[in-house]
Amino acid sequence: MSLPSPTSENRAVVTGASSGIGTALAAELAARGYSLILVARREELLTELAQRLTLAHGITAEVRAVDLADREQRAVLVKELATREIAVLCNNAGIATFGAIAELDPAYERAQMELNAVAVHDLTLAVLPGMLARGSGGILISGSAAGNMPIPNNATYAASKAFANTFSESLRGELKGSGVHVTLLAPGPVRTETPDPADASIVDRMVPDFMWVSSEATAKVSIDALARNKMRVVPGLISKGMSVAGQYGPRAVTAPIAGAFYKKLGS
Repeated sequence: MSLPSPTSENRAVVTGASSGIGTALAAELAARGYSLILVARREELLTELAQRLTLAHGITAEVRAVDLADREQRAVLVKELATREIAVLCNNAGIATFGAIAELDPAYERAQMELNAVAVHDLTLAVLPGMLARGSGGILISGSAAGNMPIPNNATYAASKAFANTFSESLRGELKGSGVHVTLLAPGPVRTETPDPADASIVDRMVPDFMWVSSEATAKVSIDALARNKMRVVPGLISKGMSVAGQYGPRAVTAPIAGAFYKKLGS
């Protein structure tokens, strides 16, 4: 069974839709005929995206300017989604921090856990009963190759994505035969645009161009994988390398190497 066909009533929800992979997921779903509920904090960017996708594809695009790290704001969206016919949920929103956790802002670290883990849980539970009742639906969860390993100087992000990774694959096991698809997107770094050499990050400078994967390519392979009910999609050579290292490399070896790299990102 594939994903539900798009209709005038059902919707595909994309969180973190204002930039990067989220914008690309929204565009990919719109190109396939799905009307959308676009979720992010920055309303002006969502409105511009909604207008552009509506004109390009003739779909309906609703905007929800919500800070998903805020429990009160999130609760309003959760309540709405529980009453809507949601065909696809892309739990994509996320943030990351770098550096020693004792030196970071505790409030922002808590917000990171709320966004990367708790919001994923809340939104999934909101749409799941309806999907099960209809016997169809798709849930794409953006975890990370970083969630496969301990990463000093990226501790909160790695831990939050470990939750997303494990939750996705555990839920998939529970839903076998239900008609509801669950796919984990586990990327490493994804390039949203070609950087100016003067502004290139340490990651941009260290990784050759041919090893990068674009947001658009990531979105396409992700929705294709969700339609096939594939357990995990790992786009690009960087992601695949991180995934293999995280799953099969000795943690006593991989953690110090990853930690040293992410310490440079923090500085």
